[in-house]
Amino acid sequence: MKRILKKGGCLLTLSMLFSASLFAQTGDSLRSATDNDANVLAFSLDEAKKYAIEHNRTIQNASYDVKKAEAAKWKAIASMLPQVSGDVTYSNLCGYKRDLSGLMGGGRSSFTGISDTSNAGMAVDTASLQQASASSSEIKVPSTVSWGVSVMATISGVQIVGVRVAKIAQELSMMAVGKTDQVITSNIETSYVNILALQTTVQLLESNLENMDKMYNMTVNAVNAGVAEQNDADQIAIQVASMKSAVNTTKRTIEVLYNTIRTMMGIAADQEIVLTQKLEDVVNPGSILSLMGADLNLNNNYDYRIKSKSTELTKKQLNLSKAAYIPSLTAFYNYSDYKYVNADEQTEAILDMFSSSPKNTVGFKLSVPIWSSGSRWADVRSAKMDYEKALNELEDMELQLGIQEKQLRYNLTSAYENFEIQSNNIDVMQRVFKSNSEKFKYGTISSMQLTTSSTELISAQNTYITALMDMVSAYVNLKVLLNK
Repeated sequence: MKRILKKGGCLLTLSMLFSASLFAQTGDSLRSATDNDANVLAFSLDEAKKYAIEHNRTIQNASYDVKKAEAAKWKAIASMLPQVSGDVTYSNLCGYKRDLSGLMGGGRSSFTGISDTSNAGMAVDTASLQQASASSSEIKVPSTVSWGVSVMATISGVQIVGVRVAKIAQELSMMAVGKTDQVITSNIETSYVNILALQTTVQLLESNLENMDKMYNMTVNAVNAGVAEQNDADQIAIQVASMKSAVNTTKRTIEVLYNTIRTMMGIAADQEIVLTQKLEDVVNPGSILSLMGADLNLNNNYDYRIKSKSTELTKKQLNLSKAAYIPSLTAFYNYSDYKYVNADEQTEAILDMFSSSPKNTVGFKLSVPIWSSGSRWADVRSAKMDYEKALNELEDMELQLGIQEKQLRYNLTSAYENFEIQSNNIDVMQRVFKSNSEKFKYGTISSMQLTTSSTELISAQNTYITALMDMVSAYVNLKVLLNK
C-alpha cells in the first residue's frame, strides 16, 4: 500500500527560456528598506515563510493542540501509576451520647475480660471503668480528628491500549502542524510571486502610458495647429484613461495581496513590508524542471500521512474495544488513625475498646468482565467497521493522489507552454506598439491604428499576467503534493 507512485508520461520538451526583458524590470520596482527606516519590514520568500511559521495564529493554535495531545498522553500513562490521596477530618457530634448498656455483654457493670491496656496502648483503670459504668449507661462522644492515606494502582487492557491511542493522537496533531505550515507557506509563496508579477505589469503599463501621454500631447498640439482632427485626440485620450485605470486597478490588486501576506504573517495592516527578491529568483526554468523531475513519495505527502495515521488510530480504537474483555487488577493500601479532642482518659479508653477498625489495610482486587448483555460485542463490531472503512478510504486516497499527481504535472506543463506563448506575444505586441507610435509621430498611420495597437498591447499584457499566475499556481500546487 505504501508504495512510491511514479510520475506518468514523459516531460514535454520545452524551451526553458523566460523573457529576461520582462523579468529584469521587476527588480527596479522593488522598494528597498534602509537601516534608518525602522517601520519597514523586508522579506525574501524564505524569510517571509519563516516569519509566518513563527507568528501565524493558526500555526500557533496547531502547536497548542500538540501540547494538549501530549498532556492527554501523559494522563493516559498516569492512570496506570499509583494514585496517592490523603485526608484529614474533624467531627463534632454536637453532644451525642453513646449507650453502653448493650455493649457490655449483658450488664452495664460487667467488665469481665477487659484488658488493662486499650487498643491505643494506654493503661486502663478497670475499677474506674466499672464505677463509670455503674453510675451511667451513657457516655458523651467527644469531637474527633481523623486522618489517613490511601494508595491505589490499577492496570487493565483498556489503559494499556489507551496509552497507545493517546500516542497516535499526539503524532496526528504534530502532522497537523506540518500540514498547517505547508498551507500557510504555500499561500505566501503564491501571493509573493503574484505581487512580483503584478509589479512587472504595472511597470509595463506605466511605460506604455508614458508613451501614450506623449502621443496625446503631440496630437493636441497638432489639433491646435490645424493639421489634425479633434477626433484623433479624443481617441488617444480614451486609451490614456484606459491605461490609467488598468494601472490603478493593478496597484489595488497588489495591495490586496500585500494584506493577504500580512494576515498570514501576523502583521498589522499599517505595517509596510517590502519583497526583496526578483521574479526570476523565485520562479525560473531550473526550479520548474527540478519539480517536474521529482517523484511522488506517498510517505512525504501530508494528506496521505495523516490519513494513514488516522487509520492506525482507528485500528487501536478497535483494540481498545476488545480490551474491555480483559480483566483488570487493582492493588491498594490504606492507613487511618484518629484522636479524640478534649476527652478524658477514661472516656477515650471506653470508646477505644469498641473500635475495631485497623490502622493498616493492604489488598488486591481482580475485576473480571462476565456479561454485558452484548454491549461490548456491539462496541467491537462498530469499531471493526470503522477500521474497515478507514482502510478503504486510505486505498482510495492512494489512487486519488496518483491521479492528482498526473493532472498537476499536466497542468504545470500546459501552464508553462501557455506562458511561453504569451511571453513571446507580449514581446511582439510591445514592438508593434513602439513601431506604430513612431509611425503616428510622423503621420504615416491614423490615431485609430495607434489606439488599436495600444488596445492589443493591453490585452496581451493581461493575458500574459494571467498565464504567469496560472503557471505559478500550478507550480505551487505540485510542490504541495510532492511536499518539496
